[in-house]
Amino acid sequence: MQPFKYIPKLNNGDLRNKVDIHGYIETENKFGEVTRRFGKIRSTWAKIIPQTGSLQTQAADTILTNVTHKIIVRYGGNTDIAKEMKIMFKGREYEIRFILNPFEKNETLEIFVQEVLR
Repeated sequence: MQPFKYIPKLNNGDLRNKVDIHGYIETENKFGEVTRRFGKIRSTWAKIIPQTGSLQTQAADTILTNVTHKIIVRYGGNTDIAKEMKIMFKGREYEIRFILNPFEKNETLEIFVQEVLR
């Protein structure tokens, strides 16, 4: 069977952005209690692709922006990425909307995110 020729293989040079994965980390304090805090879990190489963007004017002349990106990472050690986590890149914060394993090939993960503007 011929592989699907219209889906190009991921080039390692495309993963040129080092992103930080943030999530809840469980730590034990000096009293033996387990506490959860939000912090950096690890860093990984990724490809960040802008998808869409929109501006909405709200009441009192405030502007709501919606910028959506797709972040592609290798499948290997990144399978523990969950929707509750956030991705940080160059001081920008991205909320994970959903995670896709294209064609269930276990090669890459496509993480669809929304940029959080502060």
